[in-house]
Amino acid sequence: MTTKLFVPAFLIVGLISLGACNPEKLPPSDEALESKAEALAEQKIEEGKKIYESNCAGCHDSGVSGAPKPGDKEAWRERIAPGVATMVKRSIEGYAGKTGVMPPKGGNDTLTDQEVANAVDFMTVKLK
Repeated sequence: MTTKLFVPAFLIVGLISLGACNPEKLPPSDEALESKAEALAEQKIEEGKKIYESNCAGCHDSGVSGAPKPGDKEAWRERIAPGVATMVKRSIEGYAGKTGVMPPKGGNDTLTDQEVANAVDFMTVKLK
């Protein structure tokens, strides 16, 4: 008789356990999404800082060929007016403006488009 009670009890416990496994995930909360977005943005800025320091600082810190210095709001005003996406495009493809020249990818063709975009993001954060 114990065997008959044990088997149904075992099945009941097993079914209850399986019922607790819900394959549907609850959607993340707005706070969780914002926190993740902030973390990704910070990561991009940190990666951009590394790219800037190893590839861009040589010109931008000294203003070579009209390169605007980070944090110089006046020098960046006209450049940033068309938007960050335009600045990224010009930084990737190269650009000759009124006050200077930006070689494609700052003269380093080994940089990825994303690395250049991260460096631009880093420099624009300095303007805030």
